[in-house]
Amino acid sequence: MHSVWFGEFLGTLVLVLLGTGVNAGVTLRKSYAADSGWIVITAGWMLAVLCGVLVAQAFGSPGANLNPAITLASAVTSGNFSQMARFWSAQLLGAMAGAALMALHYAPHWAVTPGPVDKLGVFCTNAAVRSPALNIVSEALGTAVLVVVAGAISSHGVSSNGAGSNLPGGMGPFLVANLVWGIGLSLGGTTGYAINPARDLGPRLVHALLPIPGKGGSNWRYAPIPIIGDLAGAALAGLLLRYAHL
Repeated sequence: MHSVWFGEFLGTLVLVLLGTGVNAGVTLRKSYAADSGWIVITAGWMLAVLCGVLVAQAFGSPGANLNPAITLASAVTSGNFSQMARFWSAQLLGAMAGAALMALHYAPHWAVTPGPVDKLGVFCTNAAVRSPALNIVSEALGTAVLVVVAGAISSHGVSSNGAGSNLPGGMGPFLVANLVWGIGLSLGGTTGYAINPARDLGPRLVHALLPIPGKGGSNWRYAPIPIIGDLAGAALAGLLLRYAHL
């Protein structure tokens, strides 16, 4: 039970369980966290990323991608695409498992929450103002910022402090988690900042499959946007990192 695949699976499971969990806590009726707002959601996702990364590393994935966009960017930067499908399968299945556990955890709350749109929003993202081309740009920009700043955090100039001493253990994941929080606060208001195709597609599939009371449709019309935008942003950012030689 200690491998790169299992680390990616379990880390993504924890990420999505806790991330969609904060969405549920804020959105669903009769939750103690109901209506606590965007700051709570973005902080919850920040901590979800931190926990997911730590779990992935502990269970065998030192890189702790947890995100097909990060995996693609790493492949573009290194020129090695051989492990990409393996990582993507672990991440998507982990995201689905995490969303299913979240739905089970909040089981009594679905029936007392009106509004299928609110229920869908617990699982996956949507545009605040629908404009497909610009929504793709928003997702691509957020993902590119994620890749570039994460690359900077792990670069020699930052991780060694320019003087040969590495960052303390755990500081890298903490900084990346804060990066995700910053992206949510600054850029997340347009599309809900998926910045991770598995984080959006996995829970969306679970929403479509589970018998959630009054759930409505899964908005498949929007679903390609956080896939296309995130992968495009990651690929472009990966090229930047490749030729910058950070």
